[in-house]
Amino acid sequence: MEEEKRAANEGQEKKQEVKGVLMTEGVIWKQILMFSLPLLVGNVFQQLYNTVDSIVVGNYVSSQALAAVGTSNSLINLIIGMFLGISVGAGVIISQYYGARNHKKLSWAVHTCIALSIIGGVGMIVLGVLLSPVILVWMNTPADVLAESTTYLRIYFCGSLFNIVYNMGSGILRAVGDSKRPLYFLIAASMTNVVLDLLFVLAFHWNVAGVAIATVVSQGVSAVLVMWVLMTTKEPYRVEIGKIRIDKRMMKRVLAVGIPSGIQQSIISLSNVIVQSNINVYGSAAMAGFGSYSKIEGFVMLPLQTTCMSATTFTGQNIGAKKYDRVKKGIIQGMTMSAIYTVVVSVILYTFGGSILKIFSSDQDVIRFGQEAISIIAPFYLTMTVHQIIMGTLRGARKTVVTMLIGIGNMCILRMLYINFLVPFFPSYHAVVLCYPITWITTMLMDSLYCWKAKWLPKTE
Repeated sequence: MEEEKRAANEGQEKKQEVKGVLMTEGVIWKQILMFSLPLLVGNVFQQLYNTVDSIVVGNYVSSQALAAVGTSNSLINLIIGMFLGISVGAGVIISQYYGARNHKKLSWAVHTCIALSIIGGVGMIVLGVLLSPVILVWMNTPADVLAESTTYLRIYFCGSLFNIVYNMGSGILRAVGDSKRPLYFLIAASMTNVVLDLLFVLAFHWNVAGVAIATVVSQGVSAVLVMWVLMTTKEPYRVEIGKIRIDKRMMKRVLAVGIPSGIQQSIISLSNVIVQSNINVYGSAAMAGFGSYSKIEGFVMLPLQTTCMSATTFTGQNIGAKKYDRVKKGIIQGMTMSAIYTVVVSVILYTFGGSILKIFSSDQDVIRFGQEAISIIAPFYLTMTVHQIIMGTLRGARKTVVTMLIGIGNMCILRMLYINFLVPFFPSYHAVVLCYPITWITTMLMDSLYCWKAKWLPKTE
């Protein structure tokens, strides 16, 4: 009798109407665009976290403080990259269960993912506080920047639990087609960050520590909001405190997809840390200039990254619904939209990059180093268009091991070979920065070859 009741309940669940967005019907490019827009605006606000930190310390503290904040990005991405990758895996699994309307397994996956994020957040607090000063020394961080960099990172990592819980929670919402509410949460958090940055630096004079504390508080706001929505919704992805636990079978499925993405992100971040350590050799002005460029590039890349996330959700849902032809059409249409954007923004940045850099600092040396990075990298953004769309699609198809191998092979191994064996023959800031477009090109070529030749979609039944 119990088995019959359970089967009946599952049947009723599958017939229920759901309020997320199913991307298995309708005009493909419109669905990708409309799903991407809230993600884009949300990611713009998320990018404002560190960007506002840099603007405030660059204009109201010192160039050394700007360098301290700017050099932290690659290290932050390195330490939390694994858990952000796991959130990608969670989104893939959840989107496929959602597309198949399997509400029971959807619920298992959601509660397992929340449990993983809590464990990961606590672990990151410990690792970040302990390892930050050691890694900063290893990165050749100049003595005049080291103390402030350590302060910023240690405080930042105290908010790791908020950061990872928010990213996991918003990943769950995006997987079921809800990209609007994560946007609202990021707007609230970003506005909180701006106000607190100005208050803590201008009024309280807490300098680098102030912007770090502001970021932690703001991340706490976004984490509380996303959990509140997940715990109060009536939908099958509702989070219930008593059900938050690790289901071993579901954890294996999530980690099978998420760990390759996490390894890819962490190892590529490690290569970026090594690149940053080579840039640090040229002094605090080079650090500040490249850090300022990195903040600008973060905004430039956002539409590509959001289209990548849209492609993952779109692919996951359509594979769950066994609509494989729509997946192929999604690649072409997503890539076309992204390419148009990339060409326009590359021209704008190449033309007006110097003026934009002045937002961060009036120091001419800082601006000079930032402009040199723009002139080297901006012409090659189009290669990232192809990479992001294909990577998002392959992740949605659970081919995360493939994307991991391509990413690590090019953006880590090849990048390190270039840095260690070619740069010493013509040592310069220019030569170090050139590693980015070179490895972007090779990544794009391998992505395209795999997508064209390999049989990565299930067979049509």
